[in-house]
Amino acid sequence: MKLSIVIVNYNVEHFLEQCLHSVYTALEGIDGEVWVVDNNSVDGSLAMLERKFPQAKVIANKENMGFAKANNQAIRQAEGEYVLLLNPDTLVEPDTFSKCLDFMDRTPDAGGLGVKMLNGNGEFLPESKRGLPVPSVAFYKIFGLSKLFPKSKKFGAYHLTYLNPDEIHSVDVLSGAFMLMRKSILDQVGLLDEDYFMYGEDIDLSYRITQGGYKNYYFPETRIIHYKGESTKKSSVNYVYVFYNAMRIFADKHFSQKNAKLFNWLITLAIWFRASLALLCRLFQAILLPIIDFAAIYGGMYALSMYWDINILSARNSSFPPIYRKVFIPIYILIWIISMACCGSYKKPVTAAKSNKGIFIGTVIILLIYALLPETYRFSRAVTILGAMWTVLVVNLIRYIMRRFNIGSALFGGKDKRRIAVIGQNEEAARVAALVRVVNKKCDFIGIVQSEENLAEEAKGQDSFQQLGQLNQLRDIISIYHINEVVFCTKDIPADNIITLMTELQDCQVEYKIAPEESESIIGSNSINTYDEIYGVQVNSITKASNRRKKRAFDIIVSLLLLLFLVFDIWFVKRKKNFIHNIFDVLKGKKSWVGCQKLDESENLPELRPGVLYPTDAFTFSQPDPSLVHKVNVLYLQDYSVLTDLNILYRGFRDLGR
Repeated sequence: MKLSIVIVNYNVEHFLEQCLHSVYTALEGIDGEVWVVDNNSVDGSLAMLERKFPQAKVIANKENMGFAKANNQAIRQAEGEYVLLLNPDTLVEPDTFSKCLDFMDRTPDAGGLGVKMLNGNGEFLPESKRGLPVPSVAFYKIFGLSKLFPKSKKFGAYHLTYLNPDEIHSVDVLSGAFMLMRKSILDQVGLLDEDYFMYGEDIDLSYRITQGGYKNYYFPETRIIHYKGESTKKSSVNYVYVFYNAMRIFADKHFSQKNAKLFNWLITLAIWFRASLALLCRLFQAILLPIIDFAAIYGGMYALSMYWDINILSARNSSFPPIYRKVFIPIYILIWIISMACCGSYKKPVTAAKSNKGIFIGTVIILLIYALLPETYRFSRAVTILGAMWTVLVVNLIRYIMRRFNIGSALFGGKDKRRIAVIGQNEEAARVAALVRVVNKKCDFIGIVQSEENLAEEAKGQDSFQQLGQLNQLRDIISIYHINEVVFCTKDIPADNIITLMTELQDCQVEYKIAPEESESIIGSNSINTYDEIYGVQVNSITKASNRRKKRAFDIIVSLLLLLFLVFDIWFVKRKKNFIHNIFDVLKGKKSWVGCQKLDESENLPELRPGVLYPTDAFTFSQPDPSLVHKVNVLYLQDYSVLTDLNILYRGFRDLGR
């Protein structure tokens, strides 16, 4: 056997599905096998594998074994001449494997190989090639010198930024996201070091390959998309600790005692420095908008009070005392800002509605306090009202300017409305466009771009979607129709064409997503943790704490109403005795009025209370097939609404005694 591919999966079902579609396409004509090691996922990954990829060899762990141990489980059983470690959050080109294997076959000193990686926006990922993190290299990376001087061989040694990313190079370290190695060399130098749990294993193995007398190559003649998913976010203190602790393990194993002590001292310094920096950045991001609001409101109210002094109070031989501008105005502003904060004005997504609600509540509080103050501290009520009006004006203006010029765009949770172009052919393009329309409530426009020149005759079933043109007109289509999101159908467009288009259209500033064939999900964004960028996963997930509270409140209110009007409603229910039992079970928290219908015990669904009714009760069919039940469950879980529960309750009222 020529190639064994090992993929370790942990709760990324939809990325894994897309990855495997591309993997099996690229494996055509190659004698190979695919191993998927699942680290106790609860998101339905195993059910998906059984349903869609029965040919894959699956190892289902009962606990999270970590990256190294899980890979080793499959490597020990692999039969291929070459072993490829591949992340599930990747997409490979159709000729990726054939090109890589051909290079390895004609390069006998190659022990390992990595490829050119792009993120979800088609941008080059510098970790595609890396140098060995010796103390000096680590120091330059930790303190940002590598970013300041990327073309310097001395300072740019961590990501080898001085090397041309479009040329083949011998490098020190390969990325574990795509790491192709000879099985014979793994038998010689050893497998992944299981002392590492997450991070550092690829550095360690790359180093041992070079110590064994072989070379690691960076090979840019094929590309992959890597969404850079991580179990911890890079801005978090936990990420900083886990990543740099992996570097400490590496130093202890491979550096001399003197260098290891120096490196560990640097690592300790790095943990404190980067953790402090991460905390400060998060604090700064949290307080920046309130500070801007405070300064803008205070400036306006100060000018307003001065105008009032000169034009109104001076005629009465009076003026505001210094305490008004130094104490009272700041207190008023703090009340407005605290009220806005309580209304969620500074939480993502930032919206004008939340801000205006907070300002209104704050104004009411200020006027109530004003009425209770002694006469000597009751300054101008008119200035307070005008100040509230100024606050509304300036706060909304600040948010408009930030949106208009894309300042702090993360605060606003992306664009309010999405204008989407789906690129594909005929029925598949229509299917994907319909999926987008169903699960993306904020979609303002959906059009279809044909991937081939058969617009007029063959574009059937797409009447509800506007035909925008052909693939070779995509740049103009994006400009004319103000498209801000492009969805590629992999059934009709090969992965290499998708990657090329993403790279060529970087200047268009659009987001890209990919719809795997026959999939209920559409993958996008730069991170596998950004679930709102995956259509069909968690749009308004029922697992959110706020939605769980809403659901519990709904259950209690409905139960009390049913109990209050029991003499009337009991006559409309089939099993009356069970109906009464259900009311009390729901009140006790043993059941919920609506819950998922679980037909298969192996199906992984969020832990919810057993339901009296099911999402399928909202439909007219009597005995739906299991696949349909699963799809309805997913839609219910991903986009929960109290109104949905109310609709199911209304339609299934007669079965409340189930």
